[in-house]
Amino acid sequence: RSFLMHSTYTTDTKSREENKNTVESLHRLSVDVKKIRRLKEWVLLQNVAYVKEIAGILQEMGADETAVANILERCPEAILHTPAEINSQRALWQLVCQNEKQLIKLIEQFPESFFTTEYHENQKANILFFQELGLKNNIITRFLTSAPNIFYNPVEKNKNVIETLQRNYLSLGGSDANMKIWILKLLSQNPFILLNTSTAIQENLGFLQKNDFTDHEVLQLLSKLKGFIFQLSPTTMQKSMLFSKNVFKCSDQELKQLVLKCPALLYYSVPVLEERLEGLLKEGISVAQIRETPMVLELTTQIVQYRIKKLSALGYDIKSGTLESLNGTKKDFEVNYSKVQSKKERPIFNPVAPINIED
Repeated sequence: RSFLMHSTYTTDTKSREENKNTVESLHRLSVDVKKIRRLKEWVLLQNVAYVKEIAGILQEMGADETAVANILERCPEAILHTPAEINSQRALWQLVCQNEKQLIKLIEQFPESFFTTEYHENQKANILFFQELGLKNNIITRFLTSAPNIFYNPVEKNKNVIETLQRNYLSLGGSDANMKIWILKLLSQNPFILLNTSTAIQENLGFLQKNDFTDHEVLQLLSKLKGFIFQLSPTTMQKSMLFSKNVFKCSDQELKQLVLKCPALLYYSVPVLEERLEGLLKEGISVAQIRETPMVLELTTQIVQYRIKKLSALGYDIKSGTLESLNGTKKDFEVNYSKVQSKKERPIFNPVAPINIED
């Protein structure tokens, strides 16, 4: 976005000098101008800037001097927007923020998202659409900050993607009663679904059906993959499945069961799967063990090495044991690790057994 703005505002910056008023105004606000020079000097070369006005609006919202300086250092292009544009953006974000205290906190954390005003009308239409859809305001604010580009789409495009998902959910056997919950959950987990086209969604679902996944299994995969399946293509999925089939030397039916057990086999590209498989084999883990617990391929090689090292220190031999203890999130692993640890520390005698007098 900065690049787009840069090209909009800048023609021949080399032949121009810094705007002294801009620089002085920023100095007065304790902004680190050297930092701006180093990262986005083009902002300082513009003839028109609204330093005092933008700082004033931020202060009105409750930002103190330090917060204002931080915001302008991180997103100096904010000063190139007119006060009217920023006030419009302020009113827009207030539609989903509880109060101005929350709003200024978000601006401090994600200034670039807030100061992208070029798509104001699209942003507004999409916020209202998401509210109508039933998304809670706290989820919409998360989208505004972590996935702002979904708001730059015309609202019709986002509606079209949602309608395609709804239509497919019903055709795959999903119920009307659960559809809204399913869509909202999918969006909450992965808003980037909206950056896909309806055609791509259709093609990917078609690929799974051609590979003999039942409608129920396709729905299962959609939920397990949190919609990331729509960011793939039939070609990449085909390559990943073929790789897994060759590695595990299994039939089509067995492969299908492995994918349902571990959707990562479908989602990750061949180079990623290859690297993770090699990492496991180097640790002395067999292909048979991996086939038994394919979910271990969801972990990066570094995480696997770290977990094996920790378990080995307790005397746990991963080569002869199950890979289940490696699996899961950090929290899951800590629970498994604690179980192995407590098993090792358990006394070999029964502490409540009667004492032998002779001893």
